[in-house]
Amino acid sequence: MAAEAPPRPPLWAPLRQPVFRALWFAGLVSDFGAWMHEVGEGWLMMSLSPSPLSVALLQAADSFAVFLLAIPAGAIADVVDRRRLAIVTQVWLLAVAALLGLLTVTHRMTFAALIGLTFSMGVGAALDTPLWQAIVAEVVPRRDLPQAVTLGALSINLARAFAPAFGGLVIAAAGPFAVFFLNAVSFVFVIAVLARWRRIQPRSVAPSERWFEAMQSGLRYARHSPEILAAFARAAATLFGSVCLLALLPAFARATLHLGSLGFGVLLGCMGIGAVVAAAALPKLDGKVSADATLTTGTLVLASALVMLGISPNAVAAAPVMVVAGMAWMSVISSLNVAVQIATPSWVRARVSSVFMLVFQGALVPGAVFWGALAARTNVRVALLSAAFAVAASVVARARFPLGGRVPDFSPAAWPKPQLVCDPAAEAGPVLVTVTYRVAPVDAEPFVAAMRDLERIRRREGGYNWGLYRDVSTADTYVEVYLVESWAEHLRQHARVTADERAAELRAEKLTVAGSERSVRHMVSVAAGAVGQPREPEAAE
Repeated sequence: MAAEAPPRPPLWAPLRQPVFRALWFAGLVSDFGAWMHEVGEGWLMMSLSPSPLSVALLQAADSFAVFLLAIPAGAIADVVDRRRLAIVTQVWLLAVAALLGLLTVTHRMTFAALIGLTFSMGVGAALDTPLWQAIVAEVVPRRDLPQAVTLGALSINLARAFAPAFGGLVIAAAGPFAVFFLNAVSFVFVIAVLARWRRIQPRSVAPSERWFEAMQSGLRYARHSPEILAAFARAAATLFGSVCLLALLPAFARATLHLGSLGFGVLLGCMGIGAVVAAAALPKLDGKVSADATLTTGTLVLASALVMLGISPNAVAAAPVMVVAGMAWMSVISSLNVAVQIATPSWVRARVSSVFMLVFQGALVPGAVFWGALAARTNVRVALLSAAFAVAASVVARARFPLGGRVPDFSPAAWPKPQLVCDPAAEAGPVLVTVTYRVAPVDAEPFVAAMRDLERIRRREGGYNWGLYRDVSTADTYVEVYLVESWAEHLRQHARVTADERAAELRAEKLTVAGSERSVRHMVSVAAGAVGQPREPEAAE
């Protein structure tokens, strides 16, 4: 009888980890300040320039900063001390929020200044988002990672449920400057928790990466990972239309429903309540409903909510629709985030998350501008209804880019160290790697198919100019050949091999002639004498 699958951890399981718990509560405080800040920005822009396009440009400015800096930010988060970088980022966000408050309270805020400072907040978000996702994966066990991702989204949406209405009250009582100052104060809590965290720097036997190399490896890993590319494609297709809801909500509340700042905050809060409900329900569906089905259902429900919002006659009708929209939004974002996190090993997680941010913001920026321009030429209701059609149409991407599937095993399975008679310099390269196999003619076809699967892994880990060659002077000899940029990069390959990747190698090796062993050779370019000094050979580990 097959053994029963172990019970899935509950949603709150990651909170048993003291570091995660402290960071999560600090993040909740910061998220509360951020959503009040969001209400203040939107309301202030409607006072400076009431055009729907101007309001949409706020979303575009924030997203554009993330779009520009996502890839460098992810690389930085993977190669520097994450704790120190997180502190620097929080100080930056605190300073920008305080400056927003100062310019507003002194009546020196202008349209251009608001756009520029919103962009500056986006710079902080670009550094912060992949960094926090990598930190979360570092401080919780892998089995709790989906729950940790969901809790992160829950924090955002708990804040969204209550902070906008509170922010609206603060704006009505004092003005937008007050929420900017409160947001600045919220970053102090995060800085305090980060300052107390005694992070244990992970040890690595491989040479450390430079910043530019880290960017390249992150892009390369994502490019050669079908599961990650599928999540990217679905995100781009879905979010282009979905952003209409957030981009035009201030204009919809003020110009269409004729609400004040409190009413606007209540609408945002209703969306947050829906997201909290979804966050509590999603873990119960884990293992019963696929990520693909969750994303598809959430997308169709969100499209329906946009239709209902577009025809809502007043705030009473719009409020419950916003609850449904929040549930759908949470389902979409959570399923995409979990799909990316599960498909990514720890060494490249911040970089892949940053590429995901790039895709995310690459859909949001043109989407926000497009729907804002459409609303300016027609009206907000027309834009919402048009966006609903775009969101529903995005479901067709499911046929080409399905999500989910088997959860990969990223436990370490490092290659043995190569036997050396000299010490190549770290920068020596390129490195030519050849692997010789003996394969009986009857197994040639399945062997070649297995090697094609292995090609993707080699390229993902830094190999290029990959090729598989047959020795025509023998009946059973095949040679795999690929190049790696440098000796240091190849040593990193050795250290990063996972159980899943080793299993792919074994599938090919099982098709070789019984009793034969593959032969691996490493050849380093002799340019500039970079191969190093001879020494005695060492035994392989």
